[in-house]
Amino acid sequence: MRPASLCEVVERARGDGDWDHHLQNFLDAFYARDGDGAAQLAMIAEDPGFLDWARPDAFLGGVGEHLARRWRLPSIPLWVRDARRYLATAMFWPDERNLRGYLLCVSPVAFRVRLIFTGPDPLQRARFPYHRGVIRYPLTFPPEAAAAPDQKTTTSPSSAAM
Repeated sequence: MRPASLCEVVERARGDGDWDHHLQNFLDAFYARDGDGAAQLAMIAEDPGFLDWARPDAFLGGVGEHLARRWRLPSIPLWVRDARRYLATAMFWPDERNLRGYLLCVSPVAFRVRLIFTGPDPLQRARFPYHRGVIRYPLTFPPEAAAAPDQKTTTSPSSAAM
């Protein structure tokens, strides 16, 4: 059975140390609730506690904040702001030296502020709700069709001349 909350991710990881596996299963459960913002918020709302490993603890803080922002949930949980959810040394994921410049540019804010540098949509999975759009670089999110009606998508003649 998949973890139904980030608290369960941490609880299971304390037992076997495999936080990434449990996080991936949690993401599948989170995406299965697509469209139910209240249920998704409940899955990340409670402070999951700490694993006492700097990188996973910071990454989980980024996950909680990123999911709230990316899925436009009503609020961002306060627990993500705990100082222990931030790194003092940069982490690149994937840790490939030739990708570092790219990752510095495209990392979502929830990870970047924690010195975690990832791809533009780092929590994609096979069960990711692709109908919602995927963030790519150069940034293409939100799709124009989802833009607010009062936003202009055409260029005015005066700005086109510049």
